[in-house]
Amino acid sequence: MVQRVRSWWRRGRWVALGLVLLLVLPPVGAYAALRISYAGDPAAGTTSRGKDAVWLGHAWVDGRKKDADLAAFAARIKGTGIRDLYVHAGPLEHDGTLPADRYPRAKWLIDAVHRTMPGIRVQAWLGDVLATEGPDGLRLENAGSRAAVVASARQILDAGFDGVHFDLEPLHSDDAHYLSLLDDLGALTRPRRAQLSVAAHQIDPLPAAHTVVGALSGSEKWWSQEFFGQVARRVDQIAVMSYDTWMPLESMYGGYVAQQTALALEVTPEDTDLLMGLPFFHEDDLGHHESAETVSAAVRGTRLGLDRTDRDRKNFGVALYVDFAAEEADWAAYRSDWH
Repeated sequence: MVQRVRSWWRRGRWVALGLVLLLVLPPVGAYAALRISYAGDPAAGTTSRGKDAVWLGHAWVDGRKKDADLAAFAARIKGTGIRDLYVHAGPLEHDGTLPADRYPRAKWLIDAVHRTMPGIRVQAWLGDVLATEGPDGLRLENAGSRAAVVASARQILDAGFDGVHFDLEPLHSDDAHYLSLLDDLGALTRPRRAQLSVAAHQIDPLPAAHTVVGALSGSEKWWSQEFFGQVARRVDQIAVMSYDTWMPLESMYGGYVAQQTALALEVTPEDTDLLMGLPFFHEDDLGHHESAETVSAAVRGTRLGLDRTDRDRKNFGVALYVDFAAEEADWAAYRSDWH
């Protein structure tokens, strides 16, 4: 019976996900489909595997954070599933280079984390605006720029980081130059036993939705599921930015996260860590409604998607975005709902 239910959810996902697009069907239909996706109780065991991550701001490597701040942070994450710290050490220059003076206190942070928080890995979070929707930014089609990005990653690993985490946006689906860059980065990180991780766009809620939205607006919001899988096969970790979803209600957002989790699980290799993003920030605009995109809804949606698709997946977790915008209630919900 369980297998039949899971099969039904997989076969019917496009119907439910299609209703997410409010331009396609009326809002009532979208709400009904996502509310169904959000229904039910997450199964026991769909909780932390001890492979979570958190994005940390630049203050941790530029001198603003001190020993007392690190001690307080260590106490905050003790007993949670956090294993990886994505510490902002960039941004990259538009030519792919990384000035070394952007992370003057990196050695202090890395040494202190390794000494006081055994088992926690410190990865350098690097990113830049891509010139995909405007004249300025990093151009991945330029082989010299890609080579410079690899050199910047080497520079980061030489500085002592345990890995490198890339967030390059806006990154359009099916970008062969990005895949080529990941191949080159993997050739660097694997011999060093360093982590290669990326922040990923959400997956098409309808087949080719990224193409349709791109044609209408000039900006692609989603990746195809196939492209997501191609990226996931080239990295050690892939963290879905499962926030800024446009969802106006908590139940719609949670249902959307459940479906995104299922779509990502279907194409992510079992030996790649798949992390679903949790919104540890508070804004109200067209893309993000604070009352809808809650930590509790994201965790519940993540657990439902995990239960329906691959309950026993070991290399799975959540990623908390971002430390400097988080409130006590966000940390409390992460602890109570995911553990």
